[in-house]
Amino acid sequence: MATPQLALDLALEPDYRPESFAVSEANASALALVNRWPRWRMGHLALTGPAGSGKTHLAHMWQLRTGARRIDRKDVSGALKSIQRGASVIIEDADRGVDELGLFHLLNRAAGDSGISVLMTGRLPPRSWPVALPDLASRLSAAEAAVLQEPDDALLRQVLEKLFRDRRTPLSPGILDYLLARMERSVDFARLLVARLDNAALASKSAVTRPLARDVLAGLSAATNPDEEPGART
Repeated sequence: MATPQLALDLALEPDYRPESFAVSEANASALALVNRWPRWRMGHLALTGPAGSGKTHLAHMWQLRTGARRIDRKDVSGALKSIQRGASVIIEDADRGVDELGLFHLLNRAAGDSGISVLMTGRLPPRSWPVALPDLASRLSAAEAAVLQEPDDALLRQVLEKLFRDRRTPLSPGILDYLLARMERSVDFARLLVARLDNAALASKSAVTRPLARDVLAGLSAATNPDEEPGART
């Protein structure tokens, strides 16, 4: 029997609280480097990893700790005058096109005695960022990098357990193993999946069972991968 369609907004509010950051081998070293602030080499750090690996979550945690200001990657030059000594700055998605001259001057200030700290995020390692300015390319090639790996099973299991526990969702035996073998490998997807499963379980007045999980996973797969053949992820 098909699971009834539920009115649930896919744009769930992100949870960037430090206590919600699950730690495993996939992200432990990157977390340690971010937490080593303010003892970053040359005053800046590149935080890199694939989509869904936790870059934005870690950046928010660092922002909470430092009071960092977020600046537009396309207009670093425009922000330079208002960045005071001792300031902390975040530039997200710096590997997707950046104000190169502005970033070069900002990193030079961070490397000096200004006390400025700069956290940059991107999917690619900094030496691979598409920059044309030779001096900036050299600076990025030598940048200290905190590398996040794709979420592993240990991390995703922690996330699923916490999310289900927070919602007090009843689970059938073995359901976590079933989900881990079939779900998209990202924390954001895990949050969406748990929300959908919890609502489906409430609607059916049952625990999260394999048939229910199969239907919810199929619905999410169809919504995010309309060209994928049914059962391709089983």
